[in-house]
Amino acid sequence: MTSRVLLVEDEPLIAMMLEDFLDALDRQCAGTADCVATALPLVEAGGFDCAILDVNLRAGEKSWPVAAALAERNIPFVFATGGADDMIAEEFRGRPILQKPFTLDGVEKALTAL
Repeated sequence: MTSRVLLVEDEPLIAMMLEDFLDALDRQCAGTADCVATALPLVEAGGFDCAILDVNLRAGEKSWPVAAALAERNIPFVFATGGADDMIAEEFRGRPILQKPFTLDGVEKALTAL
């Protein structure tokens, strides 16, 4: 069965690239969101197996509320960031990190690890 991945990414070109990567890895994009307000209803609706969360969203917004909602539902996720691990909120420091810039291999390894 193909895994379905929720993407939370505020840069449209990066979101499209991730969708292409998922397609190449025989996974499906279950939806995309570019902010917390758009992502939370998608989490609530379900229908996906895991998620990739960009840490830094528009206007300085962080994806922590989305991470908390996923953790509450036991849905695995990986944080996407170009920054250092210390940027991750303390409660989520044990979660996997997908370093930017993304590579197909990096995305595959991160999703397989989930």
